[in-house]
Amino acid sequence: MKFLHTADWHVGKTLKGRSRLEEQRAVLREIVDIALRENVDAVLIAGDLYDSAAPSAEAQRLVNGALLALAQAGIEVIVIAGNHDHARTFEALRQLMAVAGIDYSGMVRTAEEGGVHRFTARATGEEAVVALVPFVSRRRILGTEEIVTGTPSENAGHYERSVREILATLARSFTPDTVNIVMAHLTCTGGVMGGGEREAQSIFEYHVSAQAFPITAHYVALGHLHRRQQIPAPVPVVYSGAPVAVDFGEQENTPVVCLVEASPRTPATITDIPLATGKRLRTVTGTVAELIAARAGFGDDYLRVVVQEPVRAGLRDEVLEALPQALEIRIHPDFAQTRTHRGVQHTTRSPRDLFAAYCDEAGLQDPRLTALFSELLDETTGVS
Repeated sequence: MKFLHTADWHVGKTLKGRSRLEEQRAVLREIVDIALRENVDAVLIAGDLYDSAAPSAEAQRLVNGALLALAQAGIEVIVIAGNHDHARTFEALRQLMAVAGIDYSGMVRTAEEGGVHRFTARATGEEAVVALVPFVSRRRILGTEEIVTGTPSENAGHYERSVREILATLARSFTPDTVNIVMAHLTCTGGVMGGGEREAQSIFEYHVSAQAFPITAHYVALGHLHRRQQIPAPVPVVYSGAPVAVDFGEQENTPVVCLVEASPRTPATITDIPLATGKRLRTVTGTVAELIAARAGFGDDYLRVVVQEPVRAGLRDEVLEALPQALEIRIHPDFAQTRTHRGVQHTTRSPRDLFAAYCDEAGLQDPRLTALFSELLDETTGVS
């Protein structure tokens, strides 16, 4: 049988205030086209369909349109919620999505209650079993009091043991005569962050060892880390990566979908299929004159511009006139000037930086406190 593995669509994500819905629409259309061209039996989407727990109506229309296009072509569509998605909304829509032929899971369930999805390959008749592990927050497993009172190592051990138990329970549905797949949204120990993930949900208690995955699995389809990578393990443990770079921290990532072929008696083979429709993000550096001279080579890429000149009146407007696709303009540190007013240095600091400074001043040197603050900030602002 053949299936596609993708994740971390982050539909609705803006970049420096600029909507990317049309770009995201083109990428999802490309993914649907690949699934049809390759005649796959299933498409597995391992979480973070949306960038926000409250996506816009247009973002939902875009995602639902892609899911329905796959389902109407007779393809099994299997979706789990990620940390950016609203798990309860997924659960509320679960029955309705099932009518459309889409398995839409927001919360971990037992196999009997829908925590395992079964399907049959159209061409070969092979049976597949997919264990579904949507994102499980640290607080759901540990509780706030335990997070605060336990040490980071204690919390990490408790979290991983709980996830191991979930995986082991669901894996009891695996048999030697089925293609056995795990799909989860989590951070695997040893994984490399792609640049746009929420740090608070990728550190400390959120790590799960690759050894936690059952050796009876033919393939482990992961979401959450945005860089395509395979974690060393007895079975293939794979992050498909994000199909669109969500910010400039991901500009070096290569967007792909993973085409997987497997049968009950043979190991899975994985082919990366590049995605070409998303816009490239790049950082360019130089004087204004140098940047203008090189602009033909930038195409329609979104740019982060680092100007190697001192700040002066009209500089930003000059750059934007020459490079309208510039979304961020910085002065190179060698040319930056520190502004002062009445002897007080002014700087732009993020909420995380301000909280870290407060903790330093108050003598609160506890990484758990910082991680909790970051998690609450993410949940409140919906910003990664």
